[in-house]
Amino acid sequence: MSGVQTRRRRAPRIAFEAMRDMPKERLASTLAGPPEQALPWIMAAARYGLVEAQVLLGQILLDGRGTPRDPAAAVRWFAAAADAGCVPAMNMLGRCHERGWGVAPDDTQAVHWFSRAAEHGLDWALYNLANMTLRGRGIARDRAKAFLLYLRAAHLGHAKSMNMIGRFFEEGWEVSRDGQAALDWYRRSAKGGDFRGQYNLGSLLAQDGRIEEAVLWLDAAVRSGTQDFLGEIWQNLAQSDVAAIRAVGDLAAARLAQVPAALPPRQDTHATRAAHASAAAKLQVAAKAEAAAVTP
Repeated sequence: MSGVQTRRRRAPRIAFEAMRDMPKERLASTLAGPPEQALPWIMAAARYGLVEAQVLLGQILLDGRGTPRDPAAAVRWFAAAADAGCVPAMNMLGRCHERGWGVAPDDTQAVHWFSRAAEHGLDWALYNLANMTLRGRGIARDRAKAFLLYLRAAHLGHAKSMNMIGRFFEEGWEVSRDGQAALDWYRRSAKGGDFRGQYNLGSLLAQDGRIEEAVLWLDAAVRSGTQDFLGEIWQNLAQSDVAAIRAVGDLAAARLAQVPAALPPRQDTHATRAAHASAAAKLQVAAKAEAAAVTP
């Protein structure tokens, strides 16, 4: 309505005792529910210094789920959790410095936080540090070191790192060029759900004339890829000599017009129901343990 301003409704303040005493199953259900339902409880736990909640809250504010996006506030929560020793928060703080989310872009700070998280063996941090090392951002460019970082993350099951190992073998970076090894790593990445691994696997299969299988993986890549990725690949697919691959290119072009560009890429703090349930258990255990030391 013209001339009428509406105030953003504040999330209700949750008492520390309410969070501490709620049955674990109910707390897990609350945190796994709609963001507007979970947010007050996550905010309460974050305020009371529980790092799992601080990381969840940072990701919610970064994504704008159930509340307006506030990257600067997200950085503050990630920093609080990182300073308390939370490894995923260190990685996310590195991402914020790398991408300029809520802070000015700073490659040196990004490498610092990725390195700290990588020291604890976090797969995403190893991958992010490898990316910075491969490109020479905030650290000396070193393909051999990047390869070893990707390999460590890949052995931890990190699908995107598997894709990069495949790329090293395909291009002959720091290793002997090996098409079969590249295919094997791309397949592992693709099966792990990485859309770039799916695309690269499909591309190699198409080059080998295995069109039916290639189309299946290319289609999977298009259906799960980001807008930036779709923008990179759709013309290559659309210009293929193979009609079935051109059809996948048409799908990529259609999705390119539909996928929103505003949301940042997610990493290790995906808000799945399982993650919320796990966080709920940790929050309650921590709350009960710290009850005597924390003043609401």
